[in-house]
Amino acid sequence: MKAELLSPAGSWEGMKAAFLAGADAVYIGGKNFGARAYANNLEDGRMAEAIDYAHIHEKKLYLTVNTLLKDAELESSLFQYLAPLYERGLDAVIVQDLGVLSFIRANFPLLPIHASTQMAVTGARGAAYLRDLGVTRVVTARELSLKEIQVIHDTAGVEIESFIHGALCYSYSGMCLFSSILGGRSGNRGRCAQPCRLPYDVYENGKRLNSKEDKYLLSPKDMCTIELLPELLRGGVYSLKIEGRMKKPEYAAGVTRIYRKYLDMALTSPETFSVAGEDYRELAALYQRDGFNRGYYQVHNGKEMMAVKNQKLTEKKGCQREEKARVLYEKLAREYVGKSSPVGIEGSLYLKAGEPARFTLKCRDASVSVSGEPAQQAVKQPLSEERIKAQLRKTGATPFSFENPGIMMEGELFLPMQSLNELRRRGLEELEKELLKVYRRKPPVPAGREQEKRGGGAHKLPLYISVETREQLSETLKWKDVAGIYVDCSMTAGNSLFAGAEKLLREVHNGGKECYLSLPYIVRGDTLEKEKNTLRELADAGIDGFLVRNLESWALLKKLGLERKAVLDYVLYSFNNRAESFWELEGVKRQTLPLELNERELQRRYNGGSEMIIYGRYPMMISAQCLKKTAGKCSGRDSRAELADRYGQRFPVKCYCSFCYNVIYNSIPTGLLKESQSVKNLGPESLRMAFTTENAKETGEMIALFAGVYLHHQKNPQNVPEFTKGHFKRGVE
Repeated sequence: MKAELLSPAGSWEGMKAAFLAGADAVYIGGKNFGARAYANNLEDGRMAEAIDYAHIHEKKLYLTVNTLLKDAELESSLFQYLAPLYERGLDAVIVQDLGVLSFIRANFPLLPIHASTQMAVTGARGAAYLRDLGVTRVVTARELSLKEIQVIHDTAGVEIESFIHGALCYSYSGMCLFSSILGGRSGNRGRCAQPCRLPYDVYENGKRLNSKEDKYLLSPKDMCTIELLPELLRGGVYSLKIEGRMKKPEYAAGVTRIYRKYLDMALTSPETFSVAGEDYRELAALYQRDGFNRGYYQVHNGKEMMAVKNQKLTEKKGCQREEKARVLYEKLAREYVGKSSPVGIEGSLYLKAGEPARFTLKCRDASVSVSGEPAQQAVKQPLSEERIKAQLRKTGATPFSFENPGIMMEGELFLPMQSLNELRRRGLEELEKELLKVYRRKPPVPAGREQEKRGGGAHKLPLYISVETREQLSETLKWKDVAGIYVDCSMTAGNSLFAGAEKLLREVHNGGKECYLSLPYIVRGDTLEKEKNTLRELADAGIDGFLVRNLESWALLKKLGLERKAVLDYVLYSFNNRAESFWELEGVKRQTLPLELNERELQRRYNGGSEMIIYGRYPMMISAQCLKKTAGKCSGRDSRAELADRYGQRFPVKCYCSFCYNVIYNSIPTGLLKESQSVKNLGPESLRMAFTTENAKETGEMIALFAGVYLHHQKNPQNVPEFTKGHFKRGVE
C-alpha cells in the first residue's frame, strides 16, 4: 500500500520545513489564482526554484489555481503564469474552475490536474465525470464519511485526496457566498474574511434556541484524524492532506512530523497502531479551536464538532496553552525553519600529471563527468587526499553533500585550489541539471483564445420563477407573465424523493407554463441514484428540465441522456467564457449567470445561453451542519429558523432534514429593479426570480413589480421594498 503525506506551504520556508519534517509533497500558491490570497505566496521566479528544490529532494509540488477566474484573468494572464512552471516540471495543478480545467487541458496537455475540494465532489458519479475530463485526482468534499470515500475509491477509478488535519469550513467548499456578500471578499477568489468565526444566535418562531454561552454557531473545531489513519488508508485515500497555508512554517513542520510518524506506522504495522498521548497533546498545542473533532468521517454533524463556546470564557485555559505553544514553536523553529536536508551524492576525482582533471558525480540514476585544468607534477607541496576531500565537501548553497568522495592520483601532484573549486562548481551544476532533466517539458504552444461571442441584446425576455413552497407555487400559477416554474424537490418528497413530482408537473403544465424540477444542492450516497427511473419517467412525461446544482446530479443526467434538459444553477460556475463554452459543448439547456460578477465583467461574458437571477435571497451557505441540532433543538423534519448576527441582522435558514443540510440565506433580497435596462443589455436568454421565504402575498407583489418593469416597461414603480444589488455594481476582489 502506498500513500502520500501532503502538507501546506504558505511560503518558501514553509515548504522547506514541511519537506524536512517528512512531507512527500506540498501544495503551494503563487501570487495569483490561489485560494489563500493572503498567504505569503511565492513570486513566479521563486516558484520555479521551489519546483526544482522539491524534485532534487525527490518530493512533489502542486500549484493551487483553485479559484474562479474572471475572463480577463484567464485569457490574458494564466498562460504566461503557468508556462514556465509547466516547462520546469510542475507536478500538478489544483483547480476549481471548469473553464480553467478546459484551458489547461488545451494548453498544457501533460500537466496533471487535481480537482479541488472547492468543486464539492460528494460521490462516485461526479468523480468519474471529472476523471473523464482528464482529472487525475479528486480532493473529496470534507463532509464525506469514510464509507462514501470508499465507494468513490472502488468505483470512480481516480486517485483520492482527503483532508486529515486543520480548519474546517462551515459550508461545503465552493458553495459559500457569506464573506463575498457581506464584504466583497470572496472565498471563491481566495479572499474569505471568515465571518463564520463570529458570534451568532439562532431563533425559531422568535425564540432563541442557543444558550448565551454557545455563540460561535458557525465555527467548527479543527479536525484531527491522527487516530483514523489506518481506516483512511483502508478506505482508499491515497493523499492525506494537512490544511494550513495561512499558518507559520513551524506549524506545518510540527503537524507534518507527527503525521509522518503515524502514517509510517499505519502503513507498516496497522495491527499495533496507537497514538501516544504526548503526540496528540503536541498537535493540540500547535493550534486548535476549543478541542479537536475527527471531521465528518464517522459522524454527519453535531454540536460536538463545533467550537460554540464564547472564547472569552476560556481565556484562563488559554494562558497555559499559549505558553506551551510558544515553547513548542521555538523548538520547531530551531529544528526545521531555515534548515534543509542535504542530498547525499557520490563523487570521484581522477588526477594524472599532464591530463585534464576528471570529476565524476553520481546521485540516484544520474551521473555526470566534467574535466578541468591538467594536474602538474608537484615541485614543493603535493596535494593530499584529505586536502582535496575537504575542498570538495564545500558544497555551499547547493542542495548536495559528499559523504566520502573518492580520489585517484597517480604520483605526487599539484592543482591550484581555484581550479579544484571550479571543477567542483561545474560538476555540481551539471549533476543538478541531469537530475532535473527528467522533469523538464517542452515549451507549450498556446491553443488560442476563446472565440468571442455576443448576446442578443435587449429584447423581451421569458421570466422563470423558482418556488420552494406550495403557496408560492399557487400564486405563481396565476401570473400569465411567467413562462416557467422551477419546483423545489423538497415539495415533491413522499415515500420517495420525487413521489409527487409527476402530479406537480401536470399542475404546472395545465397552468400553461414550463415545469422544471429543482434538484438538491447536495447529493450524497445513493440519494439520486435510487431515483433514476423516476427521472426517466419525468422526462417521458414531458418535464421541461431539471435545475442542477452539483456534479453528482449533472453526471447522472448525462448518463441518462438527459443533459439537454439540464439548467445549471449558479453553483455550477461559468465565471468566464471558457467555462460557458465548456458547458455549452456539454449540451446543457441553460446556464445561470454567476452571482459574483459585476456588470462590467458580465459584459465580457457571452450570456446568450444563460439565465439571470434578478430577484431573490442569495444562498449564503450550504452546510452539512444543522443550526437547530447545534442548539440542541433538532426536530427531525424540514423546518425554518433565523440566524442573527451581532448587529441584529436576521438571515433566514432552511433546515432540509430530508437531505440533511442547511441553507442560510441573505438577510436582504437582491433586486435588480432599477438596473433592468442594464440587465437586458447583457443579452441573457431568460430571467429568473427565486422565491425562498416569501408568503403568497409577497410572492405576488414581487412578480407584479418585476414583471411590470422588465416585461411591461413600467417606469418609477411605487412602494419598492429594500433590496441589495448583490454584486451587480461592486463585484468581488
